[in-house]
Amino acid sequence: MISSAAVLSDIHGVLPALEAVLAEPAVQAADRIVLTGDIAAGPQPVPVLDCLLALGDWVTWVRGNADRELAELARGETDDVGDPIAPWAARQLGAGHVDWLARLPHPVTLDIAGFGDVVFCHGTPRDDEEVVVVDSRLDRWAEILAGLPEQAMTVVCGHTHMPFTRLAHGRLIVNPGSVGMPYGRAGAHWALLADGAVTLRRTGYDIEAARAAIHDQSDYPDVVEWTDYFLYSRATDAEALAAFAPRDGRPAAEP
Repeated sequence: MISSAAVLSDIHGVLPALEAVLAEPAVQAADRIVLTGDIAAGPQPVPVLDCLLALGDWVTWVRGNADRELAELARGETDDVGDPIAPWAARQLGAGHVDWLARLPHPVTLDIAGFGDVVFCHGTPRDDEEVVVVDSRLDRWAEILAGLPEQAMTVVCGHTHMPFTRLAHGRLIVNPGSVGMPYGRAGAHWALLADGAVTLRRTGYDIEAARAAIHDQSDYPDVVEWTDYFLYSRATDAEALAAFAPRDGRPAAEP
């Protein structure tokens, strides 16, 4: 049984944001770090992967759709995943990184004190790119949760880059938000599961210093624009929810 878990999702290859979270005392004290996917698809894919791999068994990895897509791009199994930075990021990876990403599991269940079995996933437990958001209808949640064991009463997901907690059919649903590409509010977002409670956390860091460090290290052609838009969270939560809403299976709005 794990006594506590710090959950980091959607790091998206932003090393300064990751390092800021890893330096948090509550993360340092956590029994386990759990990554709920989309780890490397960003301007610093290799430094982020190497940083996390160096932490060894302290980290539990869960596959995100972007991790799967990076491996597919690197192996020539696809040439377009709809994310402009992904082909560049895939070209930075060594064979060992590609093999590691290709082998990541989804979902992963861990026994955490005060929670019992917790299901960690990226999109949903059944699909790494399926979309659910804070206001997804209960019928949608019923479909998504239908295959879970009765004892798994907590589900931690990622993918939509906005933190929330809610109940759905008696189960606690948690999204820690995004470490590297937050929507709605700047900062590195994560969650702590400890003592039977979930705490949504946000770690502030010097964004301009982070941008300068990324620009020095990364030769992604659009790195200046990318870091300005994502590190400053130029997309509001309202804009992000409007973009995701049509993908969560809800009925189309009346014209």
